[in-house]
Amino acid sequence: MTYEQVLKALSGGITVREQPEDYRAIHNRHDKGYKYLLSSKTTFIQLLQTFTKLEWTENIKEEDILLVDKSFILQDFRDKEADLIYLVKQNKQPTLFYILMELQSVVDFQMPYRLLLYMVEIWRNILKDTEGNFAKTKDFKLPSIVPIVLYNGDNNWTAGKSFKEYQYYADTFIPYIVDFQYVLIDTNRYTEEELFEIANLVATVFLLDRKQKTDELIGRLRGLINIINKFDENEMHLFKNWLLKIVTRGIRKEDHQKVEQIITKNREVEGMISNLEETIRQGYQ
Repeated sequence: MTYEQVLKALSGGITVREQPEDYRAIHNRHDKGYKYLLSSKTTFIQLLQTFTKLEWTENIKEEDILLVDKSFILQDFRDKEADLIYLVKQNKQPTLFYILMELQSVVDFQMPYRLLLYMVEIWRNILKDTEGNFAKTKDFKLPSIVPIVLYNGDNNWTAGKSFKEYQYYADTFIPYIVDFQYVLIDTNRYTEEELFEIANLVATVFLLDRKQKTDELIGRLRGLINIINKFDENEMHLFKNWLLKIVTRGIRKEDHQKVEQIITKNREVEGMISNLEETIRQGYQ
């Protein structure tokens, strides 16, 4: 199955888009967290190349990827996680990246099984929307799906990272059983030194997303000034959207508008941080 055929099949029941709606607006009416952030091609590639450590990701370019506007999250988990799907062209062949954002502190030991359900549902959609009888021919092949789990919980991730670990006597019956591995990105297992050394937008967000006191947040922002000043316009819009979400977590609602104006109106990063420091000090309960 070629890249164009997968794209056509996906487009039958799924919208494929270049970037999220209201991409540049700080008031995105949907998700203001990791899903919004990773809906940028630039940030998605940053995540792959910096945090998966897979050599073949170095060849992925923005012009070769498309964001698929479809979620496959199970109803029981809608309040706990989000997902993203990217269609990537590699040597004119299609690959799908399925990113599951596990935004809870409790480790789910059913993760291999849940991922399998999502992957099968993606393939089912492709088969359902493939034109004619091509899906029944000898030449038809499904696109590969690379599952990625992004986890930001406090507890260490101790769930099995392959599907065979979820089955009894799996090693006895290999290669006759279903098996796959998923890529785990455990944001809290990176040290501050590692994230400062990486020095990109994703690493900056991983640092600021950690639980911390008000003065620690401001201090960390000051320590990141040189990195933030290097963000391009696109990255700065994404970063400000993220920062607004983080900063308003613990302050009074009546101060939200003031904080928003500080973040959106200040062009200089150092001035923005200084104004935030004063407002946060007054507004935290």
